[in-house]
Amino acid sequence: MHTNKSKKGFTLVEIMIVVVIIGLLAAMAIPAFDKVRENSRHSAMDNDARQLASAAQQYMLENGVDSATITYSDSDGAITGDLSAYVRQIGTGYTGLTGDTITTTTGFTFGHALAAGDRDYTAEGQKD
Repeated sequence: MHTNKSKKGFTLVEIMIVVVIIGLLAAMAIPAFDKVRENSRHSAMDNDARQLASAAQQYMLENGVDSATITYSDSDGAITGDLSAYVRQIGTGYTGLTGDTITTTTGFTFGHALAAGDRDYTAEGQKD
């Protein structure tokens, strides 16, 4: 009687080729993913800047003043002081925001600990 041995399965070379292909795909995808995260952080900063500027303008209009000071806690995103009645919280991790003053003519600058560089905003909250 003659028995046939089955040769099913993958060879070492085939498995190595698959591993190399997956590595190449990951090497291309990771930088693109980081860029998407960076863009997301910048979009969140832009939105929070518009909220702060809008709150500052409302504060200045209602109180007849030409400036508002930002008091911000980077650990929980809480806004206190002048603008607390108009915006209570924004994103966390922003740098350079506490103690900044928004006037009717000058903007403000802040950044994020995980985003590259600070951004300048006009008094209306637009990117400068």
